[in-house]
Amino acid sequence: MFVQELWRYPVKSMRGERLDAAELGLDGVRGDRLVHAREASGRVVTSRYRPGLLGLSGTLGPDGEPLVDGERWNAEQTLAKVRAVTSPDVELFRFHGVDHGQRFDVLPLTVLTDGMASAVGVDHRRFRPNVLIGGVRELEEQTWAGAYLEIGDVVIGVRKRRSRCVMTTFDPDTLEQDPSVLLRVVRSFDGTVALDCWVEQPGRIAVGDRVTVRR
Repeated sequence: MFVQELWRYPVKSMRGERLDAAELGLDGVRGDRLVHAREASGRVVTSRYRPGLLGLSGTLGPDGEPLVDGERWNAEQTLAKVRAVTSPDVELFRFHGVDHGQRFDVLPLTVLTDGMASAVGVDHRRFRPNVLIGGVRELEEQTWAGAYLEIGDVVIGVRKRRSRCVMTTFDPDTLEQDPSVLLRVVRSFDGTVALDCWVEQPGRIAVGDRVTVRR
């Protein structure tokens, strides 16, 4: 098994960027989910109910600050774009301090295998993994809860299988919705695809690195 792809999402609920290598800390991939949108009520805005966010691209600039479609996250034109696909009262916030469900929905790292993605039969980007592991047999990832993934000196802990939501029904390129995707996930895979994980031992990983499961 090996690291097939690496992803980070500098702005929560927007498209992410594919990486050749990544630094993993206790809070996941460095540069992941640094900015989020929030309504005046304090509610964090996600693509679960504002899917237009998936049409915007979040990347990390050379200075480490997030960009949206190539422009700084705190620029006026960026906020205008975000409000156009959400609501007029939305503001963008840079994450600071302790996470209270604003930065990560569950745990800071999502791991997906090529075997599971193939079994579901849709573009794996719908499941927004940080790490895509290749060379995995069919539904083997469903047996990994409680195990550890060793990638060089990095150790990733697997807590549980990840429950999926309506976000998976949107095509990552066209945003066209296909409700049958989530229906299939629920009926055939108990509503779970990919794994909620944490970083037990930080370090650097790269595409092509060998992955070992330790139970």
